Amino acid sequence: MFAVAVIGIIIVFLGLVCLIAIVSMMGMICKRVFKDQTKAPKTAPAAAPTAPAAPAVSQSIPNRDELIVAFSAAVAEELGTDVSAIRVVSLKEIK
Repeated sequence: MFAVAVIGIIIVFLGLVCLIAIVSMMGMICKRVFKDQTKAPKTAPAAAPTAPAAPAVSQSIPNRDELIVAFSAAVAEELGTDVSAIRVVSLKEIK
């Protein structure tokens, strides 16, 4: 009985070692394949802005109201609450 338990533990740990090796190899392969995409293009440093620009809300995010409604519905569904309980304070586009 003890031998079966030991053999089972050894098999589990060998499987975990194999899984670690496979994940490590996949990481190395992905780094080599996608290394051109991960490097940021070299550009000249940007000049410091003189004055902060006013946010152009209507120009930067098309269909802003529909987007807020969709986000609110998704959050309410995930939290299991009513949509009227969700309050969107701000919405910024991430570039």
